[in-house]
Parts: sequence; C-alpha cells; structure tokens
Amino acid sequence: MSGYDPDFLGVPVPLAVSSRGGRMLDYPRFSVLLDADRRLAAVTAVNIDGARLLDLPRTGDWRLDPRAPAAEQTGPEVYSRNDLDRGHLVRRRDPGWGTPAEAREATEATFFYTNAAPQAADFNQSRELWLGLEDHVLAFAEASDQRVSVFTAPIFGDEDPPYRGIRVPLRFYKVAAWRGASGLEATGFVLDQSELVDTRAGVVVVNRLGAFRTFQVPISDIATATGLDFGPLVVADVLGTAGARVAGWRELTEVSDIRWHRG
Repeated sequence: MSGYDPDFLGVPVPLAVSSRGGRMLDYPRFSVLLDADRRLAAVTAVNIDGARLLDLPRTGDWRLDPRAPAAEQTGPEVYSRNDLDRGHLVRRRDPGWGTPAEAREATEATFFYTNAAPQAADFNQSRELWLGLEDHVLAFAEASDQRVSVFTAPIFGDEDPPYRGIRVPLRFYKVAAWRGASGLEATGFVLDQSELVDTRAGVVVVNRLGAFRTFQVPISDIATATGLDFGPLVVADVLGTAGARVAGWRELTEVSDIRWHRG
C-alpha cells in the first residue's frame, strides 16, 4: 500500500512524528501512526487530489487491521450499546480519487478500526461545524483542483476518561496544508467534546446540554499538546508563527469564521 506521500504538494511535508513512537500503517493514499498504549491513532495523514476526486457510493465494513495486534486497536466492543460513534479520522471520501477502482480501494480502507476514534453521537451546531469544516476542506480541494494534505487524530490527555479498556479522547485536532500563492500554507483546528462525555459510572453518558466546541488554533499549540513534530507546517501557519501574529484560540461558530490566509 502506498501510504501518505510527503512530496504530494510539491514541497516536502513530512508525516508528523510522535515523541511517543508508534506503529506505522500504510493504506492507499493515507497512513496511520497507531499508539499502542492508547489503542488509537496518534496521527493520520491523507493526500487529497481535488482534480481527481470521485463521489462513489458508500461501501466498506468496519474491521480490525490484521497487521496490528487486536490489543493495540479500539475494536467493536467499545462502540456497542452506547452513544459513541466510530468517528472516521481520515474521512471516507478524502483518499477517493484516481480511477474508480483506485478510489474504491482507498475509501474502503478508511473503515479499518485503526482509522476510528470514539466520538459522542450527538449533533448540534458545533458538531455540524466540525463536519462542515471537513466538507469545506474537501470542497476547497475539489472546486480549485487543489491538492491538500490533512492530518487528524485525538489529542491524548490525562483527563480522558476510562471506558472498556481504553480512554475516550476529549479533544481532536485537524491540520490542513496546501500550496498557496506565496508557497506552503497550513492551518489547524481543535474539536472539544469534554462537555459531552462522562464515563464515571462505567457507562457512556452524553450530556445533551453540552456542546462540541470547535477552534482554529496555532499549529504550534497542537504540536505542544500532542508531542507531534509538524515540521514546516508551524512556519506555514496562516495564523502566524509562534511569537508573530499568533491569534490564539479562535472559537468558531460557522465555517465563514475560518481564516484561510495570513493577514
């Protein structure tokens, strides 16, 4: 399997490296760095070719990856009989480009449990914003025939609550990178579901009065929170590099709030 291509954008964008190590698994057009202790991906990285994207019918079934021990994966037992979704990290459509056969192979590969993480099964404005953000990145690539590389995974925190042998992540990050008019550009986001998830009684309780909160954040902050090295993306951040034009965490209420360019 080809995996993530660090030269896809025409400038080197290495796959983010974790200070915790991990098991690297390659799939068609994306890669997953699996954290054995957390049994979830520390980083996923996908190449999206907007000029060659196909909109195929949904096919594929969730399954364990035989290349990794089952004990290192968060499998079906975590998602049964509760309010947790198997949240795609690399979205199904993202690697679905090329010939129909290539696109189908890639989209079906997104259904490995190594590419899933538990998310509260609830929809409100902030949740729709996160999904809208993902759709917006894809639409941007497709409408402009643009190539985009996207990194997504949980942010592992000490406060993540235990549940059925794992710890449910309360925050997730996404970093998107592309070639802009002035060269490499990138931006980062964080989704916070900490107001929703409660496992103190040994079961998942979703607080319906809580909310998913979505922020546009400096990539340097994501690097600090995750222990990941994002290489040139920190300098390419449209919010500015550390110490220069950093806008801090910008809570988003709609997709139009996103800043896509410097200034």
